[in-house]
Amino acid sequence: MIEYESLANSNQQFMRELETAATNVIRSGWYVLGHEVTEFEKEFATWVGTRHCIGVANGLDALILSIEALMLPKGSEILVASNTYIATILAIIRAGHKPVLVEPDAETFNIDPLQITASITSATRAICVTHLFGKACRMDDICAIANEYGLKLIEDCAQSHGAKLSGRMTGTFGDAGCFSFYPTKNLGAIGDAGAVVTDNDEIADRLRHLRNYGSKQKYINKYVGVNSRLDEMQAALLRVKLRHLDEMTEHKRNLARVYFKNLPDWMALPHQKEDEYDVFHIFGVRYQERDRLKSWLLEQGVKTEIHYPIPPHRQEAMQGILQGDYPIADKLHETELSLPISVGHTIEDVQLVTNIIKQFKI
Repeated sequence: MIEYESLANSNQQFMRELETAATNVIRSGWYVLGHEVTEFEKEFATWVGTRHCIGVANGLDALILSIEALMLPKGSEILVASNTYIATILAIIRAGHKPVLVEPDAETFNIDPLQITASITSATRAICVTHLFGKACRMDDICAIANEYGLKLIEDCAQSHGAKLSGRMTGTFGDAGCFSFYPTKNLGAIGDAGAVVTDNDEIADRLRHLRNYGSKQKYINKYVGVNSRLDEMQAALLRVKLRHLDEMTEHKRNLARVYFKNLPDWMALPHQKEDEYDVFHIFGVRYQERDRLKSWLLEQGVKTEIHYPIPPHRQEAMQGILQGDYPIADKLHETELSLPISVGHTIEDVQLVTNIIKQFKI
């Protein structure tokens, strides 16, 4: 059986370093907002290429707190992709604003810049892009739109650690870049964790308050904040894996090359452009009879995933909140299939997957 992903297998190669880091935290006696968080924030900001990194408890909190830190008028409209993971939309709602769905480009899965302008109204105050599957959105076009209309720009980078457009990393284009370090991410913790990167000193200062009850100085509360602090243990473990992240990314890109070279032409493969550096958090293909293919692959011993089976506007929780028809999102959610592509997979694993797929009767 080829698993879609085995986290135990993926983390095995770092086990000795992870165990040492965990032991050091336990022995230190300091478990909240200490040395490990401070050092991880410095190291991750340097790696991404921003002035600030603020560690938080998870990726959803990174989004919520970043939107709050922008100080937008309550009830502002924020444009967001119609096929994003629901967390991006939940963050807009939780921050007190209105999500307005914009259809994606059917080839890239990312928000379509051509559709953004048509969705802007007098109530629009921001754009929240999601760099899906490890591919950067077309930030050149999106930044131009944001500048023209005076809109704030938030980047959901939960799936794009290290992805680049024209040599520039995701998270460095907007007012704030929001990262999740959920265990399955390219840079994954051993539990929940997140961070926000920014070059804006005021936003960084607000975020450091907001994540800690609205306080930077004990018992002095400047904002109505929350408890959303990156844990010392997770920060220590992330520091270990950050040292290996470029190597892990190149491994996944090598696995992707095997897919591109060997998958049959009846399957729609991820779109590639020369100025985009994809990190393949997910290798999402498309096929009209996706469910039949998925079931058949499982019978052959290959596990796959669907990202995502139900689009946000069709979720029960979003009824009465998200309105309108989104045929491109519907089509993507009906036909997408994610193939195994993790740090724990080998070239031979992926070659076997491609050989099995070639035997499928279309």
